[in-house]
Amino acid sequence: MSPYLKWGCIHPRQLLQKLGSSVAEQTFRNELCWREFYADVLHHRPDTVRAAFNPAMAAMEVDGIGTGAAFDAWCAGRTGYPIVDAGMRQLVAEGFMHNRVRMLVASFLVKDLHLDWSRGARFFMEHLVDGDLASNQHGWQWVAGTGTDASPYFRIFNPVTQGERFDPGGTYVRRWVPELAAVADKYVHHPWDDPAGAPTAYPAPMVDHAEEREESLRRYAAVRGR
Repeated sequence: MSPYLKWGCIHPRQLLQKLGSSVAEQTFRNELCWREFYADVLHHRPDTVRAAFNPAMAAMEVDGIGTGAAFDAWCAGRTGYPIVDAGMRQLVAEGFMHNRVRMLVASFLVKDLHLDWSRGARFFMEHLVDGDLASNQHGWQWVAGTGTDASPYFRIFNPVTQGERFDPGGTYVRRWVPELAAVADKYVHHPWDDPAGAPTAYPAPMVDHAEEREESLRRYAAVRGR
């Protein structure tokens, strides 16, 4: 329903009126509450469109000069991590992706590539059909650990294990990354481990996730120590 909410085709109160008491409906109600909460945050703190809500996290070290190629690879879905690439290709093609994948690609940009969250947030707003400024910017801040009720910075999504958990058969990945169509299910989320060899048309991982996770934690520790 997010595109319809974004463009005013339906009002949140209309949705709330129709919701019952099942677990799924309660979850949906909570998501509507988050949407309204972020709208209120933006109203009172318009600076958070680009600046960290939590000023302590504004000192986090991010990469700047020379990161154009890394950012372009992320935008184009050419990172070498299948679930990330599938999500980014879907975004560009359809203007949409599932919230789980949004979190994954955002985490990869911020914590594997160490780029500023606002760069990714801007790219999302340029492509999402449901791009709501308040929800988008503060969703990114949640992932980056800079927001109101931010994800703990040390929560760093592993793109391989997340892919295996939420796309176990590789159906989603193969739809958007056809280079991996012939890769066995066991290796579709980490084709570099396939004994048959990774497809030559698909890029090798642009970074080592384990190494970049440690680098992210190092940068976080430096901020906390100030």
